[in-house]
Amino acid sequence: VENFKLGGLAKYGLDYESLKAENPGLIYCSITGFGQTGPYASRAGYDYLIQGMSGLMSVTGHETPTKVGVAISDLVTGLYATISILAALRHREETGQGQHIDCSLLDCQTAAMANQAANWLVGGVVPKPMGNSHPNVVPYRVFEVADGHIIIACGNDGQFQRLCQAFDMKEEATDPRFLKNVDRVLNRQAIDDLIEERTSKMSKQRALELLEQHAVPGGPINNIPEVFEDPHIQARGLLKTLERGDGTTITAPGFPVKLSETPARSDIAPPILGVHTQEVLQEMLMLKQDELDILRKKGIIG
Repeated sequence: VENFKLGGLAKYGLDYESLKAENPGLIYCSITGFGQTGPYASRAGYDYLIQGMSGLMSVTGHETPTKVGVAISDLVTGLYATISILAALRHREETGQGQHIDCSLLDCQTAAMANQAANWLVGGVVPKPMGNSHPNVVPYRVFEVADGHIIIACGNDGQFQRLCQAFDMKEEATDPRFLKNVDRVLNRQAIDDLIEERTSKMSKQRALELLEQHAVPGGPINNIPEVFEDPHIQARGLLKTLERGDGTTITAPGFPVKLSETPARSDIAPPILGVHTQEVLQEMLMLKQDELDILRKKGIIG
């Protein structure tokens, strides 16, 4: 896996074609901003740029284009790269052939625009930023409560009817403007305002209790400390404390997927800078101890 700009490794003889000549079964994944071909191929690409160019920022936030709070284009591209490498491994297992994988941030983030892309490609509707609302589902957004905010996410008409029961909204439950999701989308502001009239008088805890009692999807908006204090997150083992070689510890998110037969192990902490220097130089470069001592005395290694 390499993340150099287009052609950056060719001068070292480490490009795909050079290495393929030595090992035809090589699987070689190049991750770049814009791919190996096309008019932008030679450009440097960063997550922020890709969020803008892919259309993601045009549908995020309110009127001002807004980036997502994490480097989502980098993360999405890494997942696509992993899936592609696994597919290439399967192909090699069957045929013995390796291959070059051309994985670009812009391609991957554009593909991940999902329903927003479909709204334009299929429906001819230019998606616009809608804050915390959903373009195709109502009610599906952040609502104010007396002590903060919560999310209510009614994904179907049955959930909306249960929401009306939870918040004692008898008239709204039978109002023809709100019976079907397509109607609620057309009358979005009206139903959202009516719901918020109820929620704004409730505490966060009470509103979430009512939603849970009536099987309506809803939840809090946690800050990062609250995420890791959540009993469900802790029960799922997402918080790991790992010990480093010097006796210190580091806490980090654990692997999120549970494999029944080959569970992921999180027992090795991220190494301290330089902790493996001597091991690498001795085992890979075959340097002797006196040579390492000279390098250390000159300040070349720590």
